[in-house]
Amino acid sequence: MIIAASVFAVLAALLHVLFFAYESVLFERPDVHARFRTRTEDVPAVKPWAYNQGFYNLFLAIGALVGAGLALAGEETVGLALILLACGSMLTAALVLVATNRAMARAAATQGTFPLLAVVLSVAALLA
Repeated sequence: MIIAASVFAVLAALLHVLFFAYESVLFERPDVHARFRTRTEDVPAVKPWAYNQGFYNLFLAIGALVGAGLALAGEETVGLALILLACGSMLTAALVLVATNRAMARAAATQGTFPLLAVVLSVAALLA
């Protein structure tokens, strides 16, 4: 279970590093801000929020990666706790996204599937 939880935590982290790149590095590109349903004329107003959100995603990714590394290195309890914190935050953010706008269900599923699997498998590993 620990290996599977760690694999899904790493996948969730990699996806959130991509979100960081989109939000904090590439947001001004029309193809990127369009992914977030942001009109080009609104980019100057939205960019500071996107930039900040990108760093939230990066920090969650780092937490998930550190947790996976620790769990696989034999520090199972601490590693799984970090996976639960980071991936649980990613998962609940996905739930908030779909709860506030049903049209974002696909994006929420993309954002939340790997974290959901990491959370479920981490809990299972802790209960085993």
